[in-house]
Amino acid sequence: MLSVENINQYYGGSHTLRGVSITADKGRCTALLGRNGVGKTTLLKCMMGVLPVASGKILFDGADITKMSPHARAQRGIAYVPQGREIFPRLTVEENILMGMATKSSSHAGRINGEVFELFPVLKEMLGRRGGDLSGGQQQQLAIARAMVAEPKLIILDEPTEGIQPSIIKDIERVIRMLRERGDIAIVLCEQYFDFARALADQFVVLSRGAVVRAGTRAEMEGDEVSELLSV
Repeated sequence: MLSVENINQYYGGSHTLRGVSITADKGRCTALLGRNGVGKTTLLKCMMGVLPVASGKILFDGADITKMSPHARAQRGIAYVPQGREIFPRLTVEENILMGMATKSSSHAGRINGEVFELFPVLKEMLGRRGGDLSGGQQQQLAIARAMVAEPKLIILDEPTEGIQPSIIKDIERVIRMLRERGDIAIVLCEQYFDFARALADQFVVLSRGAVVRAGTRAEMEGDEVSELLSV
């Protein structure tokens, strides 16, 4: 579904991504791991087109999207849940969800798919509340729901557990597992915590200083070596 091939990216004089390659397949979860500041969010923004790449290629569903705008990528079926959630605090929960349907045709853009409320039943009870009045965990659920109403082929999640209470983390884990088991969507999960990612992911990529230093399946990523790469 997604293939990032040997991309390089620079920020000023800093070489932020160094020949990074990563794939994401339909029905599977790819975990992107690494300490803070190693380039994980930069890589996700390159996938979404928020940041340009200096060299390399990004393919999605068989097409070269390396130079496409974020809007064009969203129309093709890529959804991005950024770190920090970035919901609209003054809009209601319902309005926030409807914003996720901006890429859909006008005949469908005003109807929220009931599946969203199956994934996050708490949101159905809060449709009239402002996004800024929700707890951090509820805002994270809202951000994922906003991405899901676009019916993406690929969803990119940037540290969805950051600053979230344990009970909500369990809900988010449940939703990611449901999406993976559904089999029709590819998932890229960016995480700092190996234990959360290990419970969900099929394949793993570890970044350090902008480069891939370890990659493999769940069976290949057990042991203390990976934990040492992620420890602060």
